[in-house]
Amino acid sequence: MNGVAPLAAESVPSSSAAIVVEGSRRVEADTVRSYFHAGPDGQLDEAARDEGLKALVATGLFDKVSIDRAGDRLTVHVTEAPILDRVAFEGNRKIADDNLAAAIESKPRSSLQRATVQSDVGRIVEAYRHVGRDDVRVAPEIIDRGNGRVDLVFVITEGAKTPVRRINFVGNRAFGARQLNAVIKTSATNMLSFLTGSDVYDPDRIAQDQGQLRLYYRGKGYADADVRSATAEYDPAAKGFVVTFVIDEGPLYHFGDISVACNIPGLDREKLRGIVLAHSGAVFDGNALDKSTELLAVEMAKLGYPFAQAVPRITRDAAAQRIDVAFVIDQGPRTYVERIEIHGNTQTRDYVIRREFDIAEGDPYNKTLIDRAERRLKNLNYFKSVKITNRPGSTPDRVVLDVETVDQGTGEFNISGGYSSTDGALIEVKVGERNFYGTGKNVQASVSYGQYARGIDLAASEPYFLGTKVSAGIELFGRQSEVNSYQSYNSTTYGSTLQFGTPITEQLGVQWRYSIYNQDISLGTTGSGLVPSLAVQQAAANGPAWVSAIGTTSTYSTLDNNKSPTSGFRSQLSQDLAGLGGDVRFLRTSEDARYYRSLTGDLVGMVRAQGGYVTGWGGQQVPLMNSFFGGPTMVRGFATNGFGPRDLTPGTTMDNVGGSAYWATTAELQSGIPGVPDEYGLKASAFVDAGSVFRYTGPTGVGGIALQVADKNVVRSSVGVGLTWASPFGALTVDYAVPLTKAAYDVVQPLRFSAGGF
Repeated sequence: MNGVAPLAAESVPSSSAAIVVEGSRRVEADTVRSYFHAGPDGQLDEAARDEGLKALVATGLFDKVSIDRAGDRLTVHVTEAPILDRVAFEGNRKIADDNLAAAIESKPRSSLQRATVQSDVGRIVEAYRHVGRDDVRVAPEIIDRGNGRVDLVFVITEGAKTPVRRINFVGNRAFGARQLNAVIKTSATNMLSFLTGSDVYDPDRIAQDQGQLRLYYRGKGYADADVRSATAEYDPAAKGFVVTFVIDEGPLYHFGDISVACNIPGLDREKLRGIVLAHSGAVFDGNALDKSTELLAVEMAKLGYPFAQAVPRITRDAAAQRIDVAFVIDQGPRTYVERIEIHGNTQTRDYVIRREFDIAEGDPYNKTLIDRAERRLKNLNYFKSVKITNRPGSTPDRVVLDVETVDQGTGEFNISGGYSSTDGALIEVKVGERNFYGTGKNVQASVSYGQYARGIDLAASEPYFLGTKVSAGIELFGRQSEVNSYQSYNSTTYGSTLQFGTPITEQLGVQWRYSIYNQDISLGTTGSGLVPSLAVQQAAANGPAWVSAIGTTSTYSTLDNNKSPTSGFRSQLSQDLAGLGGDVRFLRTSEDARYYRSLTGDLVGMVRAQGGYVTGWGGQQVPLMNSFFGGPTMVRGFATNGFGPRDLTPGTTMDNVGGSAYWATTAELQSGIPGVPDEYGLKASAFVDAGSVFRYTGPTGVGGIALQVADKNVVRSSVGVGLTWASPFGALTVDYAVPLTKAAYDVVQPLRFSAGGF
C-alpha cells in the first residue's frame, strides 16, 4: 500500500538536508532523494513531491512509500520490496519449468513486485491455454526467508485438457470438409489425438489455420476468397470447443495476360518473362505468383541488381472471371541488413535458422527473400510459430531483422500393432527425433516383428551437408521373411545405404545413393509334400550374394498435401546400377506417376501409372530377389506374388519366379463417408486397376530338368472398393476387388486387410 501523508499546499527547500529518508537498507538515501526534483523556484511544492512519490513507486524497489512534512523538513518513509531468492513452480506436468520461467517476468535476484506477480499468473494461464488446458488455476505463494529475501512459488492446478470436439466450415462450396481439414493443423478429437495432440485448443494455431485456408483458396483460383472469421465456442455438453471457419469463396478466376514491365535499363525483359510460372488461360494460382516473384528476385540478384524488386500488379475482370498480371520491376531503396536477431528458440540452434535465409548480415535488404525464409522456417515443422519483422538499424539505410520463433516438440515414440494378409500378426516400435539436439538432423530407429517377417532399421540424415543445400543420409537395415502362403522359401537381406539429395527447383529434386547389401534365399519346409520350384532351388544353391549398386531418384511434385493430396501431380523416376563390386550385375529402372484432382465437394479423382524394367549385364542374369513380382501393390484383387511368370513344373510349389518388366495403371475415386464425421478418419474409395509382369530371364533348366515357366503378357485387371481408417495402430486398409481378367495360373485374393505403419 502506497500513500502520501496530508500536507499543506506549501513548499519546502529542495536541499538534501531538507529531505530525510527512513527505512532504506539496500537502496542508498541519496538514490531516494534523487527522485525529487525542485521546481524553477528551487522549492519542492506539492506537484514536485507527488511526482517524486510516483517515480519511487514505479521503480518497483519498494512495497510502501509515504511522505511526512515537519516544518522545513520532508521525511520519506520507505519499505523496501524483498529480493527474490528463488522462483519455482509446483504441480506443473504439461509444461516444463524452463518454459514457464521464460514466460514470466519475475526473476531470481530481482525485487518482488506484486503487480508483476499477478501479471505472471496471467502469463502462466495463457501458456496453458496454448497446450489445451483452459481451466488451469495458478496460486502464487511467497515464502519469507528472512533478511529481506523471499521465495516465490507458483502452485499450479493444471485441470483437464480442453479439446476441440468439432470443426465446422460455413460457406465452402468448391471444397469439402475433408479437403479443408487436410489444410489446417487443428483437428477434432479422434482416436489418434492422444498421439498427435492436434485436437488441443490453441487460439494461435486456429489463427494460423485461418491464414492457411486463405492461402489454399488463393492457390486454387479463388483470388477473392476470405476466411471472415474463425471462432471457438465452448460446448459444456461436449466438454470442449466447437471451431467454426466462415468462408466467402468468391468466383473462380483464370489467368489472363501475363507480362513483365521492366523499368531498369540493362535487364532483359523477355528473359525474365521466361522465369514466370504463371501461364495465360490456366486457373489462377496465388502460389505461382509468389514463387515467380521469388525467382525473379533471385535471378536479378545474380545479374547484379540486388535491390531490384518485382511486384505483381493484378487487374481483375470480375465479369470474365479473369486476372491479368503485370510483374513491374523497379529499383528498390538501397537498404542493407545490419543484423539478424533470433529470439525464442530454446531448442533449435541459431545456425539452423540462419541457413534458411538466402541473405546474410551486410547483404542488400530484399523483402521477397525474407518472406521466402519465413515460409521455409515454417515448413521445417520445428516451430509452433515463426514471425520475421523489421526495425530501424543504426543508420537510415540499415534494418535489423527480428526473427521470433516458438519451438515445438519434434520427437516421436510409436508402438504400432496390426495384421497383414502377407506378414501375419505384426508389431513395430519406432523412436525418432527430427531436430536432434536442435541441429536439424533427423534420426530414426524402428524394430518390427511379424508372424512371417521381421526387420530393423536405423537411419540418420543431415539436410545441409557440410553447410551446403545438399542433404545426406545413411540407413542400416536388416529384414527376414519366412515360408508363407505366397512363397516357399526364406529370404534374408541386410546392408546399408548412403544417399545425397540435391534440390533443383521448388518442385524438382534428385537423390543420389550408394547401397551395399547381402541377400540370401534358403529353402524352407512348406508342409505340403511338394518341393520348391526349380528356379528357387537354383537361387538357394547360388548362396548369399553381395549387391553393390549406385542409383538416382528424380522426384517432381506439385501436390497440395503430401499426406492427403487432393490436387497436383507427382512423378518419381528411379534407376539403380548394380555391379560396381559385389557379386551381381543388373540395371533396374522404374517410374511411378500420380495425378490428383478435386472433382466436387469431398470427391477426389486419382489416376496412376507405373512401369519398370530390369536387365542383367556383363553376361549375368537378374537374380530372383531383384526381379519384379506382381501383386496387390500393382493390381488389387491378386495375392502377393499372385501374378507374373510362374514355374509350373509338376511336383513343385509352382512359385512366382519374377519378371524383368511390368506396367500397371489405376483410376480411383476417393471420398469421405457421408454421415461419418471427418475426425474419425474414415475414407472410402472405388477403383479400377490393370497391369502385368512378364519376360522371365532366369535359368531355363536345373540339373538337366527344363523349367516349365508360364510367361504370358496377360492383362490382369480388377474393379473394387476400399475403406481406410486412420486408427491408433496406423492406417488400416480393407480392399475388396474382383479380378476381371487374369491368367489361369494366377493366384487371386479378393479381400485384403492390412494395419500398422509397415
